[in-house]
Amino acid sequence: MQRVPVVVLVKTERGKDEMRLDKYLKVSRLIKRRTVANEACDAGRILLNDKVAKASSQVKPGDIIEIQFGNRSTKVQVLGVEETYKKEEARELYKEL
Repeated sequence: MQRVPVVVLVKTERGKDEMRLDKYLKVSRLIKRRTVANEACDAGRILLNDKVAKASSQVKPGDIIEIQFGNRSTKVQVLGVEETYKKEEARELYKEL
């Protein structure tokens, strides 16, 4: 009788304290739409901890995000990461620097 190796795949769940950058920008209302956040990342206008970030970069509390639009630049520190948030309370997810 021949032995057959068994492969077990384990699906790991990302920590609940992490989220994709493009989604975070939308949920926190820093950028109105996720597609616009994606385009800004692709154009190199979003910095995450002083490095050009991809839309798929993971954001966690304590990270510094800098958004550059034309002559204007906004710098914030991530305070929390939530899947959904009410519009009125979205400013609780970050602190402007």
